[in-house]
Amino acid sequence: MSRTDLLPDAGPVLSLRQALYRAGRDYKGGITSLAHDMVMDLDSLQKKLKLDEERRWPTPDELEEIIALTRDDRLLDALMRPAGAVWYRPDPVPATKDALEAVGKLLETEGQFVRSLHKGAEDNKWEADEVALLEYHGNRVIRAVLGIMAGARQAMEARNDG
Repeated sequence: MSRTDLLPDAGPVLSLRQALYRAGRDYKGGITSLAHDMVMDLDSLQKKLKLDEERRWPTPDELEEIIALTRDDRLLDALMRPAGAVWYRPDPVPATKDALEAVGKLLETEGQFVRSLHKGAEDNKWEADEVALLEYHGNRVIRAVLGIMAGARQAMEARNDG
């Protein structure tokens, strides 16, 4: 694969093809390392993750392995977006005062972003890119809140077991 990034500054919302490309490229050690960890021929993987390749896609088993190895948020977003679903990785965040304040700041920041989408709301004609950005930011808030909830449960259960 070329050392030239074919997807610079793509933004937070990627198609599945773009997300696969980015996940392989950004993997620790790059696509060469990913191919090695998948015990797969480098050339074959490069062709399957290439941006402009329409005939070759990873098999379901390969896709599952790419997801498991890269754990790339953009790839998970691209997979879930068509179903209108939100993914959640159970990464408990300590439910401390500081963590709750951090979620509060995130909610405030995301709320300001949502308010900035006045163009779509004014004429009630939402564009695909506006909706995609709104969903992206909404999903970030949902994951942050779920992380705090998981942290609170983990702390409660640890106290009960101790």
